[in-house]
Amino acid sequence: MHRASTAAATAGEQPIEPSIDPSIEAPIDLLHLFRMTLGDHALRREVLALFDRQAGMLIARMETVDPPSVAALAHTLKGSARGVGAWPLARAAAAVEAAAPAELAPALAALAAAAAAAHAAIVEILRAA
Repeated sequence: MHRASTAAATAGEQPIEPSIDPSIEAPIDLLHLFRMTLGDHALRREVLALFDRQAGMLIARMETVDPPSVAALAHTLKGSARGVGAWPLARAAAAVEAAAPAELAPALAALAAAAAAAHAAIVEILRAA
């Protein structure tokens, strides 16, 4: 158990970690996002809007570049997704980053689906805020 998990367990809280069951996992971990934006709703809106725009641009760019460049773009998207708590999207980006050329098309399709789910969640979050 890492230090943050130990401290959270000691304080009686659940550690912040992505779910391992994608069927029950939200596209955006709101608790993680809340903590990353220090509870600032305006900052949360700005971060989500920027992330949504960046994710769309990176995925669109992946369709036009060679496989090594796709991996680099996926790596960037993975880090950004982790920052906002978009765990399913981060895992899908990691799969694209690690995909062999023969596995790239299905990995990109899964990434597009995860990005669409994250986008829909972001639209709802921004609408409600």
